[in-house]
Amino acid sequence: MRSAEALGRHLVRGLPSRLRHLSQQIGPGLITGAADDDPSGLATYSQAGAQYGAGLLWTTALTTPLMIGIQMVSARIGWLTGEGLAKAMCRVMPRWLAVVLVAAPVLANTLNIAADIAAMGEALQLVVGGPANGYSIVFALLCIVLPIRFSYEGMVRLLKWLTLALLAYVAVVLMLHVNWERVLVQTLIPQLGHGSGYWLMVVAVLGTTISPYLFFWQAAQEAESRQRAESAHLVQTPHVTREHLYRIKLDSSFGMVFSNLIAFCVMLACALTLHQAGITEIETTRQAAEALRPIAGEFAFMLFALGVIGTGMLAVPVLAGSAAYAVADVLEWRGGLDHGFSEAKGFYGVLIAATAGGVLLDFTGIDPIKALFWSAVVNGVIAVPIMAVMMWIGARSDVLGRWTLTRPHRVLGWVATAAMATAVLGMLVTALAG
Repeated sequence: MRSAEALGRHLVRGLPSRLRHLSQQIGPGLITGAADDDPSGLATYSQAGAQYGAGLLWTTALTTPLMIGIQMVSARIGWLTGEGLAKAMCRVMPRWLAVVLVAAPVLANTLNIAADIAAMGEALQLVVGGPANGYSIVFALLCIVLPIRFSYEGMVRLLKWLTLALLAYVAVVLMLHVNWERVLVQTLIPQLGHGSGYWLMVVAVLGTTISPYLFFWQAAQEAESRQRAESAHLVQTPHVTREHLYRIKLDSSFGMVFSNLIAFCVMLACALTLHQAGITEIETTRQAAEALRPIAGEFAFMLFALGVIGTGMLAVPVLAGSAAYAVADVLEWRGGLDHGFSEAKGFYGVLIAATAGGVLLDFTGIDPIKALFWSAVVNGVIAVPIMAVMMWIGARSDVLGRWTLTRPHRVLGWVATAAMATAVLGMLVTALAG
């Protein structure tokens, strides 16, 4: 553990001064944004690009400011209260209601973990052969051991470096011939499609992009940053708070832009290769990687497949960790990556159970596509009330003191909430119409 952390510090010191400063400024926001591009998310973006070409690139432009707005709210709550989101929710509503709102994302996270771990196993099987289920077990064990063995700083440093795996999808796009003028027009000026299938895919992209587990994770990470600063007597003046809120703005903006850049690249890569070749039925990242091989070449295939493994190693600890933070907060357990296993057994127990539960689901014969569908449904539905509660907390001076949300921030947050509510309504209307 110590040697890994020392290596991370050595790598950071080796960066140019400006990059080193930026590396120190960004953290929870970058990790949260990168974790949003998990293997199940990549499958959704691949399917969108394969089915509709560049016709859904506009969704990445639409969701970027909405993601920035709502993630800044969750980060702000975590830092200013020094508490996780679930604990802050308990301050403004009955505990039983908070438990209900937390239970649904925990279930969705477990289903998501199952799909992600299965995708990682299949990706490694594509590259080296062997048993996909066996690889899935190994990946799951790594995702359990790493949060337990690493300190908070060590885990954050490790996850930062894992975000580099997502650059594989940027590399795939750079290998292709792109008419950037046409792509820019299609991204900024939507040409809306018709039919229930098109709008169902819009809902799927929005639901994949704005997920409750991201709120709980980032709030918890900022809360731990606050607690560490307090223990070092660094949180003392309004000036310090103002500086940190600026850092949150920079971090969240950088992380969400990075997240949607990757989503854009995956969608565009599949639009330029699979869609143009007439391959429109893509449901998993494995299918996307296999379909890319004869069209984009062996190197693009390898990058795509290995990127799935890297993103999975980033996303699964975040999915399991966000569930652990939420449960520990709402049940008033000691929790956090700063505590050892013996100090926070309940917290790590939930983390282990969520990851192990995901692996077990892979051996039950459950259809991973159905698991992803129900995960997206639960996430989409439950995100709306959670986002509304976050906006309510953000406006309360008895919780955030003088640092309540500004008017532009409130407008952006409520627009994001309304957009998610519209997506859920569209999903329900489409389902009933079908």
